[in-house]
Amino acid sequence: MPARPCRGTVHRLDGRTICFTGRVLVDGEWRVRTYCAERAGQRGATSKSDFSRKVTLVVYGDLASKVVTDDRRAYSSTLVGAEAERSRGRHVCVVDGDGFSKLLRGRPAPCLELRRARTGRVRPIPAATTEARVLGGPLRVRRTGRRASGDLTLDLSRLDEATAAHEATVGALIAHLSRQGIEACTYGPGAPEFDAGWSRGEDIFVAEVKSLTGAREDQQIRLGVGQILDYAQQLRSSFPSTVVHPVLVLEKRPSAARWSALADGVGLHLTWGPDFSGI
Repeated sequence: MPARPCRGTVHRLDGRTICFTGRVLVDGEWRVRTYCAERAGQRGATSKSDFSRKVTLVVYGDLASKVVTDDRRAYSSTLVGAEAERSRGRHVCVVDGDGFSKLLRGRPAPCLELRRARTGRVRPIPAATTEARVLGGPLRVRRTGRRASGDLTLDLSRLDEATAAHEATVGALIAHLSRQGIEACTYGPGAPEFDAGWSRGEDIFVAEVKSLTGAREDQQIRLGVGQILDYAQQLRSSFPSTVVHPVLVLEKRPSAARWSALADGVGLHLTWGPDFSGI
């Protein structure tokens, strides 16, 4: 099989042309293609009803009601086309419902291999060659947008502001590290879903990013402290030979000075934009 340009990971939907094999289990709920296509479109993707050479991503859904077009492999026509393109040297990525759900949240998803199961039916499966590691591919800022007023009974405008502030902080952190010649990364396979990671020599730094816009400051910081300490402990257990440094990145300086003392006391580095002192 030719080398995969995605390196085993699909990082985002933006710019992708997608074909769905059927209904897709999105965040635990079965969704029809039109819904999935609309959600993908909000992330900058386009969708095709049938497979063609323009398709760069196949979302593997429910095939129970599909007519099989390849008895030997028991693929749907879409998966037959994806395998054929791979064999010609053009890698078409394949994700399942869980992977599609992650991509809708702006998170990376594993690209699946196309193989025959022992039962004789072929389904996409996770690539067996992916090694567990802390850091994944390059970190990118996710798109944010505003919801139309009246969509929900809840007022989500402040949530949108917080999401935009979070991604702006992520972007500023990426730029800050880049100026030092350091690439900010997403989490790798086998690692918890931290917001950003990078390396200095043999040491690994993993960060949780918290905006302070539109939310209670103390609540956000407490949440961030708990998350990043949990992630660091998981990584130290899974990668005992790796030195892991937890970092909590805030949108701006917190109003209470006590948070710096708390961070020092639990072995956590606390920093904030726009200067990100100490990192």
